[in-house]
Amino acid sequence: MIILGIDPGSRKTGFAILELQQRKVRYLDSGILRFDKIDDFIDRVDEIYSQCEDLVKKYSPDEIAIESLIFAKNPSSLIKLAQARGAMLAAFLKTHKGKLFEYSPNLVKSSATGYGHAKKENVKKFIDIFLGPREYKSFDETDAIAVAICHTMNRTSLTNKRLHSDRVSQRKDLQL
Repeated sequence: MIILGIDPGSRKTGFAILELQQRKVRYLDSGILRFDKIDDFIDRVDEIYSQCEDLVKKYSPDEIAIESLIFAKNPSSLIKLAQARGAMLAAFLKTHKGKLFEYSPNLVKSSATGYGHAKKENVKKFIDIFLGPREYKSFDETDAIAVAICHTMNRTSLTNKRLHSDRVSQRKDLQL
């Protein structure tokens, strides 16, 4: 199973491609999608959407994991991040309905380090131990790897919850 992990941003986004075979995780690729060459944010949204579509076409992931929004002190930054994530979600949902999962930053860090408020340096150290040391362009890239790893650790319980909630809603429909 191929998993795409996403650390979203409005100027650059980290991505990671991991392969899950039974209980083994193998690193395939990672990198940064850059949108910061486009000054006008509204014009940048289309580029975000297009690059996310291209990413899915290039790697054909089976499932996609994306980090949820975090609290930001600057409301303008939070709004732009939310809009960027919306463009990403729209691109991913075209092909991955029911196969897109969202994780909080604290769960991602906790899955990687055992501590939900771990520093980015600690997350990178875990990744080096878990997958072997590599050079990464930025913490956006290592954060995306952590999102993908978090998904490998939590996907079974989420899938079971999703299946359970579908059955519950079907029973409710039958009772009407």
